[in-house]
Amino acid sequence: MPIEPGDTVTIEYVGRFEDGSIFDTSRYEVALEHGLDDAQDAGPGDYPALSFTVGAGDIIEGLDNSLVGMRDGEEATVEVTPERAYGEHDPDRVREYDPDTFEGMVGQEPAVGLHVHAQNGLHGDVTAVTEDSVEVDFNHELAGKTLVFEIEVVDVR
Repeated sequence: MPIEPGDTVTIEYVGRFEDGSIFDTSRYEVALEHGLDDAQDAGPGDYPALSFTVGAGDIIEGLDNSLVGMRDGEEATVEVTPERAYGEHDPDRVREYDPDTFEGMVGQEPAVGLHVHAQNGLHGDVTAVTEDSVEVDFNHELAGKTLVFEIEVVDVR
């Protein structure tokens, strides 16, 4: 029976950028083979298949919509544009702070790569630090990127 909105599905997936590099997967062997950050200290149970309700907004729109009409056991490669994933990179979501103000807000010295949690619920990454300013990018880390997913439907309920 084809998948319809409202069905609960479980998929195995490998998420790649357009250049082929992997950014996420539910397959432990793939994570280990491609050196994903936490794979060395993890095990197969740390990379579970993804279960969600189709059409409920639980996952990015482009991947969600691509499942409609697929069947249990079916495999596909799906390309998802930024508009149907995490949006375009928005320069207005990149903010600059005085280094002392930043340290007072965050409680840490600024450093490129530092992940921060703002009081308003936003998450961002420090992208540049100079003597005069700290730049924090509050865009989702996958904003502006086309994503390619290799998916396998492993269960439909």
